Amino acid sequence: MLKELIFTGLGGALVLKEKIEDELKKLEEKGKLDTKDVKSFLESLEQKGKESDEKFKAELKSTMKEIIDELGLATKEDLEKLKEDLK
Repeated sequence: MLKELIFTGLGGALVLKEKIEDELKKLEEKGKLDTKDVKSFLESLEQKGKESDEKFKAELKSTMKEIIDELGLATKEDLEKLKEDLK
């Protein structure tokens, strides 16, 4: 379910990116925007998107760790320590 939610969000972001690019190209063709401005704007959007993606992943990872801790589930590190203790 979480995977589907993430993929849905990514799909929506891609559609939005394509629509923005199309509109910018139309404005550029009409002479209302300079090519440099369009390129700069798209690069800015891409950078902000990457930053948002990194922030989302960090928050998701933190939330998942909290959930695992609250549920008392064994982590990979816990299992490795147990293996070492049993030797």
